[in-house]
Amino acid sequence: MPCASWGGLPKRMILTAGEPGARLTHRLLAWFSENSRSLPWRFTSDPYAIVVAEFMLHQTRVSTVLAYYDRFLQRFPSWEALARSSLDDVLKSWEGMGYYARARNLHRLARQVSDPYRGQLPQSKEALRALPGIGEYTAGAILSMVFGQDEPAIDGNVRRVLSRLFALTADPGTHPGRRQILQAARSLLPPGQAGTFNQALMDLGALICTPRHPACPACPWVENCLARQRGLQDELPIRSPSRPLPHYDVAAAVIWREGKILIAQRPPSGLLGGLWEFPGGKRLADESLKDCAAREVREELLIEIEVGPLLARIDHAYTHFRITLHAFTCRYEGGEPRAIGCTAWRWVRPEKLDQYAFPAANRRIIDQLRQCETGPADQAWMPDRIGQE
Repeated sequence: MPCASWGGLPKRMILTAGEPGARLTHRLLAWFSENSRSLPWRFTSDPYAIVVAEFMLHQTRVSTVLAYYDRFLQRFPSWEALARSSLDDVLKSWEGMGYYARARNLHRLARQVSDPYRGQLPQSKEALRALPGIGEYTAGAILSMVFGQDEPAIDGNVRRVLSRLFALTADPGTHPGRRQILQAARSLLPPGQAGTFNQALMDLGALICTPRHPACPACPWVENCLARQRGLQDELPIRSPSRPLPHYDVAAAVIWREGKILIAQRPPSGLLGGLWEFPGGKRLADESLKDCAAREVREELLIEIEVGPLLARIDHAYTHFRITLHAFTCRYEGGEPRAIGCTAWRWVRPEKLDQYAFPAANRRIIDQLRQCETGPADQAWMPDRIGQE
């Protein structure tokens, strides 16, 4: 029978100031001292380096971030260096990590920190939340790990661990669920050690209390975990049923003219803002893919093209939808390009494409272009492709 509840938590697990909470905290910190992950941002006291890591880690695996982190700091070693750099350079250094709004927000944050705050972050949650890209979790991480304040930092790992420890049955993505998780985190938070405790919770979720098949016997909280006691460790946290992702067909034009390819830069806000791409867009109802490519180029750049053979067909998933990207080899026919539906455009030689930051799906088009450089049969359609007029 479920325990009586108070404030959303089981009554016998209220741990705000009593000895049971202190024992749980002590066991977790002891476990962390022996089992913590050796991560580069844990060996610095530089607020900038820690904030860069927190931006990168949002919605990205640690293993992926490790491949970017040191290189990014070498390229942009300080708030000032990042603020002086162009968004193009920042996006290029971020290329492949995804969720590019983080890079844009980090760049904006650097410019704000370098000006009104003179190279320093504010130390209140309200002021931090007003800055670009800083939400509840990132504010908590900065306050606890950079400034030593007693604030929880609740990411996906922490939500999972606390949902299981307290056997919370509210979806942590809902308002009641978030309130329960926050109360649970505060009930365990050790004064003066919030930064270490938050990282310990994250490591427990990453290494032991994993989404599937948690390694409960190795957990320092196995004797206290209500989900383990009730056999619910594989069912918690509760998740609301997800809706099927909508799918769109997208056509892209790889437009050749005198040995160069036309690329366009997406507007700075919105999905993939600031990245370069081969112009194109979503197919309309009852529209052929080739007609879609020609129409999108006309609307975006005010030029006419001849759409040739299919170069690549790429399936790609974003957070809220999926696409099939159909890339066509195209020939420029006329008109002077104008940035109508984009921010800028360039004629670029194929070997120079690597100087620009492209979305992942467009990078696969570039890979296909490299494979075609020897001139497969269907490229004979393109006189410019083999240097002929």
